Amino acid sequence: MDKKETTLIDANNLKEIYFAGGCFWGVEEYFSRVPGVHDVTSGYANGNTENPGYEAVCSGATGYAETVHIKYDPSIISLKTLTEQLFKIINPTSLNRQGNDMGSQYRTGVYYVNVSDKEIVQAVFDDEQKRYDKKIVTELMPLKSYYLAEEYHQNYLVKNPEGYCHIDFSSLKDIQTEVQR
Repeated sequence: MDKKETTLIDANNLKEIYFAGGCFWGVEEYFSRVPGVHDVTSGYANGNTENPGYEAVCSGATGYAETVHIKYDPSIISLKTLTEQLFKIINPTSLNRQGNDMGSQYRTGVYYVNVSDKEIVQAVFDDEQKRYDKKIVTELMPLKSYYLAEEYHQNYLVKNPEGYCHIDFSSLKDIQTEVQR
């Protein structure tokens, strides 16, 4: 039985975080498989226009990053663990590029809504930086704006199992939830 199926999520205790990790299709699918994650949607974060569409975001003119919005139960999975998992699926030293995707919309980032989350995430960033000779360029900042992506982007890899994905899903097997500790 899948770990996610064995643990009951408390929908009244959800927290949220926003991760940008290149193309959102794989990032959304990856985090949807993490125990304790209640919901993941694809969208556009921290740009400078209202209601951006995919084509506008791809032009690079809007300033948005392809980003996933994660709602999770902190009694099952911690923000620290979620952020550590993000670093397992991105190259944090690559500016505006992940896998074959290039452009500012594919930058990496963690965008928080609760200022108290910054310290937790910063500690993970600091630990990760020790693993690299190059500077980590993953953004860490408050969420300024988020717009849900078009419906065809939601659950894209479920709808299109052969679709392009730069994410390696193998690190899912190493996740330690709060329930297991």
